[in-house]
Amino acid sequence: MPTAATPGSGRARVSDVAAAAGVSPTTVSHALSGARAVNAETRERILAVARELGYVPDRVASGLRRRRTGVVGLIGDDLAATPFAGRIIEGARRAGLERDVLLMVAESGGDAEAERDLVARFLAQRVDGLLIARMYHQRVDRPAVPDEVPVVLVDAAPEPGWEVDAVVPDEAQIATLACERLMREGHREVAYIGTIDESRAARGRLIGVRSALGDAGIALGDGRLEFCSSDAAGGREAGGRLVDQPAPPTAVICFNDQIAMGVMQAAARRGISVPAGLSVVGIDDLHPVADALDPGLTTIALPHDGMGRWGMTRLLDRIDGTAPPLGEGLHLVRGWLVERESVAPPPARPSR
Repeated sequence: MPTAATPGSGRARVSDVAAAAGVSPTTVSHALSGARAVNAETRERILAVARELGYVPDRVASGLRRRRTGVVGLIGDDLAATPFAGRIIEGARRAGLERDVLLMVAESGGDAEAERDLVARFLAQRVDGLLIARMYHQRVDRPAVPDEVPVVLVDAAPEPGWEVDAVVPDEAQIATLACERLMREGHREVAYIGTIDESRAARGRLIGVRSALGDAGIALGDGRLEFCSSDAAGGREAGGRLVDQPAPPTAVICFNDQIAMGVMQAAARRGISVPAGLSVVGIDDLHPVADALDPGLTTIALPHDGMGRWGMTRLLDRIDGTAPPLGEGLHLVRGWLVERESVAPPPARPSR
């Protein structure tokens, strides 16, 4: 069996691995890079020898040959303060590692000038491509990037006229899941609390709720629609207005889990039990909020990991020249129901 290189013997080379494995250097390169198919048994033998010798591919030399660095940059607007950011990054990171690509991450703090500076810095590092990520579904301006550097938007849509790969949550499907969960329990007096923040997510979820309830013959009138800030304080205010009505709703769908938390607090202050007196559904699956509430919040999880993975995969395909032509529109990723304890059948009469 081969032995690892001794101190001073120098770094193991492809030729060393090839000699120890009894194959050609070309076969070693193909086995390690995955560029071409290699017999499974031979590939396992080569990998075992490479590990034994401590062989590490020379990424710089490989990059020079392919005119690539094997590095992709991700710029997010508010990574440090957003719980979902880690899921996007993790999805992109894993997809990159599967294709021997490293991910560099930077945060702009939501500052347009800072983002332009980060784009320039990444380009100076000769990254192979860029992921531009937002922490909620919104529209972004086109960055100053040469045409030969691919860009993919994650949880963001491009400005009109900019043809670029982009992945976003399927807001209509997500809103429909929330409505369907309540309708399965027999709720007909359903309210929706949206956000006062302007975003594609805000518009998409409101359209989705109106459509899903409308298809079931449930009107979302003025007395069943509220808007507030995207936090628990806003949820307490908007939820209080809803449950203080003479004929309050039996269920509330909320733009996000933080608003839902505020609604549950408003109900508790009035002696209304969740879910016996009021059912509540959130959107986000925000940890630890959704699972730490009592009762736990039934919510719709947003596909942050899936968006990060799709974004990186599409970017690498674009870099490799194997992606489909631009112009197919936004790629929608579906959310899923996370069942907890905040939904029950409607009460015979509103609890007061």
